[in-house]
Amino acid sequence: MSDPTRLYTPAEAAAVSGLALKAVNNAIDKHIVDIVRPAAAGRRTIRRYLTPTHLVCLRLEHGLVGRLPVERRQGLFREVAAKPDAKRLNADDLLLVDIGEARRQVAERVRDLDEAEQIIHIDKDTLAGEPVFKGTRIPIYGLVAMLEAGATPDELIAGHSKLDHRKLGLARLWAAAHPRRGRPKRLTDFGFTLKSTTRRRLPSDPLKAPPTSGSSRS
Repeated sequence: MSDPTRLYTPAEAAAVSGLALKAVNNAIDKHIVDIVRPAAAGRRTIRRYLTPTHLVCLRLEHGLVGRLPVERRQGLFREVAAKPDAKRLNADDLLLVDIGEARRQVAERVRDLDEAEQIIHIDKDTLAGEPVFKGTRIPIYGLVAMLEAGATPDELIAGHSKLDHRKLGLARLWAAAHPRRGRPKRLTDFGFTLKSTTRRRLPSDPLKAPPTSGSSRS
């Protein structure tokens, strides 16, 4: 990894490892991975930080949860920390874990996150402090909200010449590492036009049973 001394928030760890944020916090609460508590700095202090080795362990947790009991995973992760150069480790008598591949995947995601941090910034004079790509007024949270609502990358790219597939992927990663509270604004709130030639039908409510034939009002 580029900086072995860097610390990560649980949200950043979730974005890099592929685990849900709730699962990362659960792993911390159950002491499956330990945390680092740096000295308080400033008024706002995050109480939970994770090291690059923790990220590798959480990436392994993504694939091992449900396959190994907690005690075995804890033992494996202690061994991962003790043997930073190990390529493979035995999780039990029958399961050999590819630690090297987990490290490679985490390193790649960390590089992506670093790139996202370099091209996305917050300026109080741009869209009232909305995170945007540098040199643009394209809101990051708005982009991600549209993707989650069903818009395709091609549709978003067609709406702005400074967008591409790589930037959309980095926007998603950055937004996952910096989750926003509350409902995000829509792209249309910023004058961003979505160009689409398709019409989408919202899925029916899965909790609402379809009406039966011959039913009548009471």
